[in-house]
Amino acid sequence: MSEAIRFDNVRVDYGRTRALADFSLSVGAGETVALLGPSGSGKSTALKALAGFERPSAGRVHLAGRDVTDLPPYERGLGVVVQQYALFPHMRVADNVAFGLKARRTAKAIVKDRVAEVLTMVGMAEFAHRYPAELSGGQQQRVAIARALAPAPEVLLLDEPLSALDAKLRQDMIGELQRLRADLPGIAMLYVTHDQVEALSLADRIVVMRDGRIVDSGPAAGLYRTPPSPFTASFLGDANLVPTVVVETDVVQAGDLTVRLDTGPFTAGDPTLLCLRPHEIEVGPGWTGRLSAVQWRGASYRLAVEVDGVGPIRLDVSSTRALPEVGQQISIAPASGAGVLVPS
Repeated sequence: MSEAIRFDNVRVDYGRTRALADFSLSVGAGETVALLGPSGSGKSTALKALAGFERPSAGRVHLAGRDVTDLPPYERGLGVVVQQYALFPHMRVADNVAFGLKARRTAKAIVKDRVAEVLTMVGMAEFAHRYPAELSGGQQQRVAIARALAPAPEVLLLDEPLSALDAKLRQDMIGELQRLRADLPGIAMLYVTHDQVEALSLADRIVVMRDGRIVDSGPAAGLYRTPPSPFTASFLGDANLVPTVVVETDVVQAGDLTVRLDTGPFTAGDPTLLCLRPHEIEVGPGWTGRLSAVQWRGASYRLAVEVDGVGPIRLDVSSTRALPEVGQQISIAPASGAGVLVPS
């Protein structure tokens, strides 16, 4: 796989504030990498440094092996999609999509054909003559994506592209972006988000960020199933982190409960954290605690249980199940074979 993007020890400072520190990352052609983290983690700053909207205080950025650190944005050949859509309100959809092509002085016949092609690609061909104000949020975002794709960039940057949409539209657009990835297998995508569902659904690889630095990086499935750090475990997938001690090769002690699981590289006496997703915990003999909260989520309930010596535990159970009243005791336990150890 050839290299489409490379950051070499990029640093971005805003006065005394370090927004990005020693950021190094490579993205291959045809690969989708998600930068995932909370607000202020540096993920959007990294994207802006690559796009040319922020000048690195140190380090270099490369596109397809070419150092572009000192080039203005319009000379980098990137497609960029932002959360506010940034469509020109006085232009019709077709003219918005054609803008970048016309700025490059592309022949009119080519512009017309390319605009029709990318609008068809995003399912907006029939709206070519409408103005942005006549479109829904999801439709405007599709037009923004079509505009970014029109010049046929080798790299597409997406900065929180779905955050302004409601939940239903967001799910629909995730499906559209998945289809777009399949239709454009050669394009590299750098996708900035704070939403774990978007990252897991779309990315080949996830880079978890915090305080301007990379915490963990790896294939999406691997980071979710075997998170290498407590931060990644809790941020990527809503995990319970239960303090544990390794007793022997396949046994850990979690509060007053003995749990059998693969302890991996950990040895007897090692303090660890047992990572359990809410769907990996069942009502049944195990820990006994006080039911402190119940949230109905349609098909399931999200329970919060306070367990002495373990802490608060969140679990999901069927909404058809009978439950004790809030404040009463309830027994819960990890499902058979569930859980993975994380370094404490």
